[in-house]
Amino acid sequence: MSIAADRRLPEDERRLLETFLDALWMERGLSANTLAAYRADLGALGLWLAARDSRLAGAGRADLMAFLAERMSGGARPRSTARLLSSLRRFYRYLAREGRISEDPTLRIEAPRTGRPLPNTLTEEEVEALLAAPPLDTMLGLRDRTMLEVLYACGLRVSELVGLQLGQVNLRQGVVRITGKGGKERLVPLGEEALAWLERYLREARPSLLQGRSGSALFPTGRGETMTRQAFWYLIKRYALSAGIAKPLSPHTLRHAFATHLINHGADLRVVQLLLGHSDLSTTQIYTHVARERLKELHARHHPRG
Repeated sequence: MSIAADRRLPEDERRLLETFLDALWMERGLSANTLAAYRADLGALGLWLAARDSRLAGAGRADLMAFLAERMSGGARPRSTARLLSSLRRFYRYLAREGRISEDPTLRIEAPRTGRPLPNTLTEEEVEALLAAPPLDTMLGLRDRTMLEVLYACGLRVSELVGLQLGQVNLRQGVVRITGKGGKERLVPLGEEALAWLERYLREARPSLLQGRSGSALFPTGRGETMTRQAFWYLIKRYALSAGIAKPLSPHTLRHAFATHLINHGADLRVVQLLLGHSDLSTTQIYTHVARERLKELHARHHPRG
């Protein structure tokens, strides 16, 4: 929901939310998608309060508990409720810090317990099938194969991949410079396979896709424009279907596969953390659980007493 577009909220409430989001962006450099999630969460609360003749800055603990309870009774899962509460906490901490409220109403609200689900990933054989799916007799197919190779070789987020600029790639050193969440930069090696595909793509396909136009996007569309995350994700799902992969996929599936396969082959967890651009090692540790689950599955399948 766009707060600026939703006229059901009072003008001063919209201004308050936009001031908070601006401060959040300045302090933490959050992505547009993350800021949009905050905007939607807080806008939903604002409308809920307005329907009860209350305001965001006047909400108490009981109001927030009732709002969260109503969302959960409507089918919201514990994980999404926990994320919603995180948005509320940050907002009310900001109001308290700015002196707009005397007490943070989220202080004594406990987050719902959430299990930590293992991320969806692919086996190495499934990744090979997915990488081989794009047809190489077209410029778009060669571009798509290269994008998949770079995505898997570097463990990029989809947004990082489609936003890659030509100047971020150093072919001589075989690395790509990534600007991740919070504006943090990291250098990620491409690997020999992805580097070979990238050199071929730059030589054979990219000039044809640009059709004589100038452009800095590494992987332009057929019209020479920057590809969207949604368009690329549609491509992945299409290629997964043609590769016979029936597993549910997410935008992070190849990123998860990258991390899991590195750990399966003995990579140090802190190295994987650096390659993924995680600020906290605990975020990366989920992949050790994925690796253990894979070992259990193999043991159960192949051991005579499994």
